Amino acid sequence: MANYHYDEAGNMAAYFLISVLAIILVPVTLSTVTRIVARRPQDPKGCPCDLCIERRRQILAQTRGSPLKVILTKRTFSVLLGWSIVGFLAYRVANTQDENKVYNPFDILGISAGISEKEIKSHFKKLSKLYHPDKVKATLNQTIEEIEKRFVDITKAYKALTDDNIRRNYELYGHPDGRQEMSMGIAIPSWVVEGKNNIWVLGIYALLVGGVLPAMVGKWWFGNRGRTKEGVNAKTAESFWKGLTETSGIAEVGKVFVNAFRHERPTKTGGDLHRVEGQIEERLGKDWPELKSSLVNGASSRALVLLYAHFLRLEIGSKALLEEQKSLLLQTPLLLNAYLSIASARNWLSPTLAVMRLHAYIAQAVVPGRRILQAQLPGLGPDTATDEVDDLSDLVRQLKETGDERTEEAAKAFGSLACLEVVDMRFKVIGERVVTPSSIVFLLVKLRLRDLSLLPLDTKKSEDMDAEDSPVNNGIDEKFLHSRRDAEDIEVGDTGFIHAPYWPGLRKPAWWLVLADDKSNRIVVPPLKITDVPRSDPSKERNYRCYKLQFQAPPNVGLFTWKVYFVSDTFIGGETYRDIVLKIDDVSVLNAEEQHLEDEISDPEEDTIAGQMAAMRGGSVKKVPVAEEDSDDSLTDDGGEDDSSDSD
Repeated sequence: MANYHYDEAGNMAAYFLISVLAIILVPVTLSTVTRIVARRPQDPKGCPCDLCIERRRQILAQTRGSPLKVILTKRTFSVLLGWSIVGFLAYRVANTQDENKVYNPFDILGISAGISEKEIKSHFKKLSKLYHPDKVKATLNQTIEEIEKRFVDITKAYKALTDDNIRRNYELYGHPDGRQEMSMGIAIPSWVVEGKNNIWVLGIYALLVGGVLPAMVGKWWFGNRGRTKEGVNAKTAESFWKGLTETSGIAEVGKVFVNAFRHERPTKTGGDLHRVEGQIEERLGKDWPELKSSLVNGASSRALVLLYAHFLRLEIGSKALLEEQKSLLLQTPLLLNAYLSIASARNWLSPTLAVMRLHAYIAQAVVPGRRILQAQLPGLGPDTATDEVDDLSDLVRQLKETGDERTEEAAKAFGSLACLEVVDMRFKVIGERVVTPSSIVFLLVKLRLRDLSLLPLDTKKSEDMDAEDSPVNNGIDEKFLHSRRDAEDIEVGDTGFIHAPYWPGLRKPAWWLVLADDKSNRIVVPPLKITDVPRSDPSKERNYRCYKLQFQAPPNVGLFTWKVYFVSDTFIGGETYRDIVLKIDDVSVLNAEEQHLEDEISDPEEDTIAGQMAAMRGGSVKKVPVAEEDSDDSLTDDGGEDDSSDSD
């Protein structure tokens, strides 16, 4: 019968704790080390103008910090504390006597298993002289009981190898004392189940199970319930939905967007916002009271002041306000993406484009709605005394001709900007040469980046696209259409960070692809975000990258004249569009051979179950040719009948 006992010394509990802590600490340690390494990036490539270089230097200084500041964090201390506990438990386990050790008299006596009985007796006499209780004096680290126990163990081991009865017990039961009671340990210290501690143990158990666990689950449940899949507050999404109209422009979209911060950010006080607001009102004039009239509460008002201080590039001064403004700006992409999802879900073109354009205005620190292209270049702020231009290349050329001191920096920033060039775009249906009603259609777009200094671009089909319809390129395009990726899997070099000296982070260029019917102010399919567009490289055979947008064709036959918009999220004026026509043909346009081929594929054979069922329904089936063996057999049968008649 087994004897169950609790873990008095806590040895078995130590094994359990080591296992649990290791399962938690190993992935946390790997992620912590990865984070420390990632927080010390190399100098990134980007715009070579002085403003962007200084901005990247500030961002890297904040990201890297001092080595001690990066390493000595709360997370790091927690990991070190966890591994210290594991080390202590491992040391304790390693230095604990194993109570369940298999009895081995040879190990106790310190002899090998193959020696003779005479040698065993001789060795036992030597041990008796050394470890007999009468001959051993107790030291500070020993007790008389320990000395006596050691000699008893030596005597039992000796008799187990020499005495017949004791040796029989050892051979049968593995112990000189005969059958031993099986001992099963429970990895719980005995004080946990002692009667005097019951109320404390039950209290802690009730607190954990009835209080802490429900609180954690409730926090997780209600926290997720209050957020959308885009990660914004549900009330924010509701305000976006209610604030949108079919004709909303960038002004209306901006007002709704600012009011959303009341649900996303707690109401704060402090900082010299009144001074900043006074500067904004001085710059904007009567437009400022109109902007403030649409606000709901203090959080929205604070967000509006910080946003327009960014748009007007004002010096805030206060370090706390600068950190608050930085946090607010870095939160805007998340909110705008959620805003875009709601606008595109309603299939409205105008508000969808307005939300997309708001990204670029925030990135370049330009007041929304003011298409001041020159404000994006260094030294040419929103209040610079220059006429509004539509082409930055002309402005840079004018500065160079007049010998303006801002020419060098403006040319650096202008050279880092790139325009999205549409190499080719067409509608494709896998396995079909025409688009039929309700078929699955792909808009296949081929894009690359070209320096603005090479503009204007030829809007007609490029000369290097003469070989575009080659079998090799068509095969690559067909393989890409069958893949699940939205972008062609090719090696794209480092495009670098775009010129955005007032954005509190490093930003790479991106665009949205929007297929829309501008006549009805509707988008055909939710927009596609385009990133990692390669720069033009004439040495490459495929000097572009393919992207695809999937949708279902309209159910009716006809011509559909749509537009494809490419809207930049980082550069004002980096927007382009192309007209495109989708022709929906009836299935009857297929030629006779294609129809006959489809009929042959679709008609079952008459000797199959499918063919018999089709014949019963009155459908067409394939005829099975009669085998020649049947005619031969019939002739043989006829001949046999003739022979029999002759014999008669």
